[in-house]
Amino acid sequence: MVKILYGPTASGKSAAALEYAAQNNAVIINADAMQCYRDLPLLTAQPDAEEQNAAPHKLYGFIDASRNIIVTDWMDHAIAELKKSFSENKQPVLVGGTGFYLKTLMEGLSDIPDVPPEVRAKAENIYEEAGLEPLIKDLKRHNAADAESIDLHNSRRVIRAWEVLQHTGRSLQDWQKQNKTTPPTDYEFEIELITRPREELITRIHTRFDHMIENGLLEEVEALSERIDRGEVAEDNLIIKAHGFRPLRVYLKGEMPLEEAITRAKTETRQYAKRQMTWARQQFGFQT
Repeated sequence: MVKILYGPTASGKSAAALEYAAQNNAVIINADAMQCYRDLPLLTAQPDAEEQNAAPHKLYGFIDASRNIIVTDWMDHAIAELKKSFSENKQPVLVGGTGFYLKTLMEGLSDIPDVPPEVRAKAENIYEEAGLEPLIKDLKRHNAADAESIDLHNSRRVIRAWEVLQHTGRSLQDWQKQNKTTPPTDYEFEIELITRPREELITRIHTRFDHMIENGLLEEVEALSERIDRGEVAEDNLIIKAHGFRPLRVYLKGEMPLEEAITRAKTETRQYAKRQMTWARQQFGFQT
């Protein structure tokens, strides 16, 4: 049996994982896309050194910002860590808020037809000329539920959904409901939702972000921002979408007051937590 701790950001998953690890001789395996990157450990709320020393932690900070991790990359690493844990007679516990990663590991990946290059080029041209809004409008016009099921602030997800719709005439959500490939493992999974009452969660998000600022977050953001300016990391790489990075980068360039940047970062994080709870209800069946 593989234990999963899923929940919104700032809900206390890391603390719950440590408690579980202490009681069950467990290995903690990261299932959060952003926490796979080494460049923004504070902003992505990775367990600190003390926490990682308290129990084995795997797949945290192992990817450079110049790379883009995809679900199959993570899944290969996660399966390897699961096998290693069992071979060492340890209980694995997957911890994170990237529901798509976890669902794919448990159920398999949807067998969606490849999108022709001309459709992909058309999507990219629309995005470059007019941004995400026309793509989002198309998605909502075809299937509002599909549009609500993806992160509309994630350009890659929006473009992917639009491409699939254009090529197949069916929504990405429809494809994801059927035509699943065989799950990559035959493990049994037990998933637990770690959450908080809404107002408490908001307070935790704000307090945590203030703590990040006090403990060197601006220096961390500046270091990655400089890598982008030097051309080492592409402007549209996945890590750039870490909640709060963009407004803080704008502040560091002198184009926004710090107070406004912090407010925007907190808002982004709250919105993300809301989407994670929507996923918990729609995809994992939790009553919240």
